[in-house]
Amino acid sequence: MPTASRPRRFAADRAARWGALALVVRPLYIGTEILVAAATIGGYDFLADTVSRLGEIGCSPDFCSPRHAWMNGSFVVFGVLLTGSAVWLARRLGPWAAGLLVIAGLSSIATGLTPQDQAGVAHAIAATPLFIAQPAALLVLAARVRGDHPHLSRLLFATGAITAAAAVGFVLAGEGDAGLLERLALWPVVIALSAFGVAELRSGPWTRWPTP
Repeated sequence: MPTASRPRRFAADRAARWGALALVVRPLYIGTEILVAAATIGGYDFLADTVSRLGEIGCSPDFCSPRHAWMNGSFVVFGVLLTGSAVWLARRLGPWAAGLLVIAGLSSIATGLTPQDQAGVAHAIAATPLFIAQPAALLVLAARVRGDHPHLSRLLFATGAITAAAAVGFVLAGEGDAGLLERLALWPVVIALSAFGVAELRSGPWTRWPTP
């Protein structure tokens, strides 16, 4: 039995390592936003304008996002990375955090498939779970890793609390601060989960076991 279980053990660890790597690279999403915004015509304000505006397909005399496909594609790609990492790291994340991150990842994918100016209602419905599931996942994960990684736990808890408050503020805010609050609800999550991924890469079983 130990011999039979060893390959499965290595396979599970390999999947978890890929999940951790997927979290580590997700901050590249922020760079995608910046690159897409740099190509807009008519001006784009990170403090006032929402992320979804970068994914608008149509153009008007006042605004156009020529790289809208990059933005919508990034919603899908980074959503796939989040969903995959949650599945591959399910044992380390725990069922609640993993489930919430799967929901968040699927929400991101659906958001990219429903551009705001083409399907406004569907876009709003698709994006909403992301703003709920991500902060909740961070808070749950903070409690889970508190014993093994106290500093990381505090980072995850603080990020979860801040992003939850920012998400509420984004819903209630007027147009003036919408972009700032939306990014405050999204960007820190990407960074905090990347930190979790780094911690997993440093402390995972693959750091102790030889590769078969």
